[in-house]
Amino acid sequence: MTELDATRIPRHVGLILDGNGRWANMRDLPRTAGHAAGEASLFDTIESARKLGVEWLTAYTFSTENWTRSADEVEFLMFFNEDLLLRRREELHAQNIRIYFAGDMDDPRVPDRNRMRMRETEEMTKDNTGMRLVFAFNYGSRMEIAGAAQALGRLVASGELDPGQIDVDALTRYLYVPDMPDVDLVIRTSGEMRLSNFLLWQAAYAELVFPDVLWPDFSREQLEAAIVEYQRRTRRFGTA
Repeated sequence: MTELDATRIPRHVGLILDGNGRWANMRDLPRTAGHAAGEASLFDTIESARKLGVEWLTAYTFSTENWTRSADEVEFLMFFNEDLLLRRREELHAQNIRIYFAGDMDDPRVPDRNRMRMRETEEMTKDNTGMRLVFAFNYGSRMEIAGAAQALGRLVASGELDPGQIDVDALTRYLYVPDMPDVDLVIRTSGEMRLSNFLLWQAAYAELVFPDVLWPDFSREQLEAAIVEYQRRTRRFGTA
């Protein structure tokens, strides 16, 4: 395998954590066991990305479409996300990682306790200067873009903004995490080849890699292999 070039690490990596349920089904376990098993892969990947020099890492942990799953699985995921924060945020904080949450936090289906833990975690880590870690929770990119457009529309309606001033930068300022840079590399596990409403705006020119491994089996080696594949490609941004 081509050796990883430490001088050409993608600045921003997006992760679609796919295959937890299939991993569990293959072992005759409940789907929730797959989500629990995926925790180790997630935190190993966070640590590996930080050590490699990735500046931003965004993990798709719960989509706006995931509400259609069984009530038991949704309830587990709500509890699991809260529990995960309580157990692991001190560890992330100690690593100088700043944590953000991107998604519709006003959705009444999101338990109040989850919102509280997220606010606490963002506040705890707000002064950290290391890697930026974004949890895309109750996230849907179309909803994010529509919300930004609505915010700009309200400014136009109130006379505070001229429609001619609406451009890419103006809309970006009203996304969930305005400081987030464009995504350089999106990794989706399980071999599925689609974005599933993940960072559509930010990933306009991202390189896409689809390793044929279920998320709980994803490792540092898989991350490095994806970055090596990214480094093999020539990014033209539509110029040639």
